[in-house]
Amino acid sequence: MRTGLAIAAVLVLAVAPVLAPWLEFVLTLAIAKGFAALGVAILLRAGLISIGHAMFFAASAYGVAFLARAGIHDFGALVLLSVLVAAIAGAVVGAFMVRYRAIFFAMLNLAVSMVFYALFAKLYGVTGGTDGMAVPIPTVFGIVLSEPAFKNALFYGSLALMILVGLGVHRYLGSPLGHALSAVHTNEVRLEYLGIPVWAVLLIAYVVSAALAGLGGAITGFAIGRVVPDFAFWTASGQLVLVAVLGGVGGVPGAFIGALFLELLHTAAVTVTDAWNLIVGAALIIVIMFLPKGLYGLLARKEAVAK
Repeated sequence: MRTGLAIAAVLVLAVAPVLAPWLEFVLTLAIAKGFAALGVAILLRAGLISIGHAMFFAASAYGVAFLARAGIHDFGALVLLSVLVAAIAGAVVGAFMVRYRAIFFAMLNLAVSMVFYALFAKLYGVTGGTDGMAVPIPTVFGIVLSEPAFKNALFYGSLALMILVGLGVHRYLGSPLGHALSAVHTNEVRLEYLGIPVWAVLLIAYVVSAALAGLGGAITGFAIGRVVPDFAFWTASGQLVLVAVLGGVGGVPGAFIGALFLELLHTAAVTVTDAWNLIVGAALIIVIMFLPKGLYGLLARKEAVAK
C-alpha cells in the first residue's frame, strides 16, 4: 500500500506543474528543503538536534556559484562537486560535533553555523557580502537551455533525485548503521559494550546528513539563481528542524511531506493575508500538538488501521 501511495504522490507532483505552472518553483524549493530536512531527520533518529545544518545547505549553494565562476558549467558536475563540498565540510565539523550530546550538540552546531553565516556576509570581496552571488544557468548534458526550459528540467531532475536518493537513504536506515542510530538514542553505553564504535556511526550519519543538506542547497541555488548569506542563518536551520519534525522521522517520505506541506501552506497563506505567519504558525501548532509522529506518522497509522 505504501508503494502505491508513493507512486501516486510522485505522479501527482509530476503532473502538478503542467496544470498549474506557478507550482513548479514552489515544488522545486519544497523538494530541495526536503533533502536538507531528511539530513536533519537522520540525526534526530539518534536523538541529536542540529540547529545549524543550514551551514551545509549554504556551503553547497556557494560551492555551485564558485565552481560556475571557475568555469564549470555542467549541471551534473556542479551538483556532484557542491555536494562533495558539503560532505567534506560535514566530515570536518562532524569529527568535533559527534563527541557531544543533547543541548551541547545543538548549540555547538548553531555556533559554528553562525560563523559560516558571518564569513559569507562579511567577506564582500569573495562572496559578495549580503548581495550574494549569482548562479548562472548551467548546461544540461552539454545542451544550453533557456531559463524556463532549465527550470523545468531542474524540477523533474529534482523529482528523480528525490526518488533515487530517497531509496538510498531508506536502505541506509535499514542497514546495521541505520539501526545503530536508534540504538544510540536508547542505550549508547550498551552499543559501546558490544564493540560498536558510536563515534564512527555518528560521524557517518553526520556526513550523510551534511551531503543531503548540500544537495538541497545546490538545487535551491539553481532554482533562485542567487545565493545569499541568509541561507546559513540560524532561522534557516530552525526551519529544517521544523520540517523534519512536522513530516515525521518515522520514514524517508516524512521530510518531503513536511517540506511540501510547509511550502504550499506558506504560499497559500501569503496570497490570502499579510498576516501569513499567523496562519502558518497556527497550522504548525495543530499538527505538532495532535500529530506527535508528524504527518507521515498519520499516514502510517491509517495504514495500520486499514490492515
